[in-house]
Order: sequence, then C-alpha cells, then structure tokens
Amino acid sequence: MRKFENWRWLVACLALIAMLGAACGSDDKKTDGGTDSGGDAAAMHDIPAGSTMAKIQEKGEIVIGVKFDVPPFGFVKPGEKEPQGFDVEIGKIIADHLDVEPKFIEAISDNRIPFLKDGTVDVILSTMTITTDRDAEVDFAGPYFIAHQRILVPKGSDIAGLEDLGGKQVCTVTGSTGEATLKAKAKDAKRRTVDAYSECLELLQNGAVDAEISDDVILTGQVIQDDSLELVGEPITTEPYGIGLPDGETDMQDFVNEVLDSIYADGTWDDLYQEWVGQYTGAEADDPQRVSLEDAFKLFPCVEFCKK
Repeated sequence: MRKFENWRWLVACLALIAMLGAACGSDDKKTDGGTDSGGDAAAMHDIPAGSTMAKIQEKGEIVIGVKFDVPPFGFVKPGEKEPQGFDVEIGKIIADHLDVEPKFIEAISDNRIPFLKDGTVDVILSTMTITTDRDAEVDFAGPYFIAHQRILVPKGSDIAGLEDLGGKQVCTVTGSTGEATLKAKAKDAKRRTVDAYSECLELLQNGAVDAEISDDVILTGQVIQDDSLELVGEPITTEPYGIGLPDGETDMQDFVNEVLDSIYADGTWDDLYQEWVGQYTGAEADDPQRVSLEDAFKLFPCVEFCKK
C-alpha cells in the first residue's frame, strides 16, 4: 500500500466537514440498498421459515457490534450517539436486506467473540481479522476487507520497522492480531496492551509509549486525527476482515455472503471504500474477493483454541 500523503490537508478538510455538520456517512445519506429500499433488497432473498434470518425479521431489528473509536470503520463523533463508518454502512446494508432496523452497540476487540457466544449481538462488524483460532469459536462471512498491519510512531522517531522495536514501549489492543504479532515477531518489545485503540493513540501522543502496532486502516484514522504521527516500515501482515457470526449459523453465513456478493457486483462496495477509506489514503482497494475464507485460515493457522 502506498505511503499516505497530505495529512494536513485531510485534517483541515475533516475539521471543515465537522463544522458544517455534514460528515461522511451522516444519517441523511442512503447508500445503494439503504433503508429507503429495504423491502426491495429483502425481496432478493428467499428467507426460509425458522432460519436465523427469519427470527431476526420477527424481532424487527438486527443487533450489530461495531467499534466506536476507530475511524474510518466505526466511530462516534463528539456530541452524537450513533456510530458511523465503513463497518456501520455494511451493517446497515445487511439490515436492509433483511428489511429490519439495525441496532449498533460497541464491541471492542476483547469482547467481540463473547458477544457472539452469549447472544449479545447477531453480527460483529468490528475490524475483525479472520483466524483459524477465532473460527473455532465463531463463524465468519467474507472476507469483506483486506488490511495490513503497520507501525505508527511520532514523526522523527528512530523506529523504522519491526527490527527497531526491541526495548521500546509498544501499544496494541488486547485480543487483537497486533498483540499476537508483537509476541511472535517483536519479542524484545515492551508490550503495553489496552482495551481500545483510542487509548493507544493517547499513550502515543503523550509519550507514554514509543509506537503502536495495528492495521493500517485503523492507524490511518489516527493519523487523520493527529498529523504529527506517521506510519513506518513495510506491511507486516495481511489481515482479511470477516463478519463475525455465532458458531454454526451456516444459513446466516450464506445469507451475508450473498449480500456481500451483491454489493461487489453493483459497485456499492467500491463507493463505500472510496467514501470512507480511499479518499483519505489515496490507495487503491485491496480486493477482498481475491481472498477466500480458506486463504484467510492459511494466513492465520491454529495457535490455541482450535487445537484438539
């Protein structure tokens, strides 16, 4: 992925948008297949009686776990209550295809799987990388996005890549693949794990840590907020994001994959990428259709939970 540029201009633009009260993904905007055409979208599917989808339709809403502090994927603007972002828009489209209302709740990295297992949510759209271990506990639809892990540092830092993290304080989020990467590839780093990415950003800004490791699109949102930071080094991993579902929900898995196929085919996915990601990074999308679920498992083979 190419180097991110022109952050000062981007930050100024975001500030202007906020002042005008017209930020991307506002409630007034309807994406293709948005809530105004939910009935038409739902008509595309044959919903079997007794299926998970039918039960959600009976409730009249689908509960979706998203991040609240990770622009541009899921975030809540100051003074507002409803989240917005790329993941949120995908969630709205799934709700439209069921002809139900979406209900968004905050799902941080460490509680995403528990929320699916205990029924707190129906679906997780929370920058969740597909791994073999996670698939042992839940199911996935997708991938629907491809990210790459990078390192974030203050400008002028002497950290230029993984090889420079030894002895450094490095922040990442508990339960994330970033934590696993630090353990496996930067064993001499001093790990600082927190619950939320916004906490890592604050620690990096006040000098409590030297670097942060996470997915490039997550770190991009932090650079947009603070252009004194920059991404360094080559991409460390490939991170296929999946839509998390309760284990064994094969009917829902097939349904969500059908929804994804429809937004790839009609260009909606490309529009969402450009609106929420591409306009800030200047980078071409890494096509999620090139990576299958099986490919994702090969990228992240069994480490813990899937062992017999």
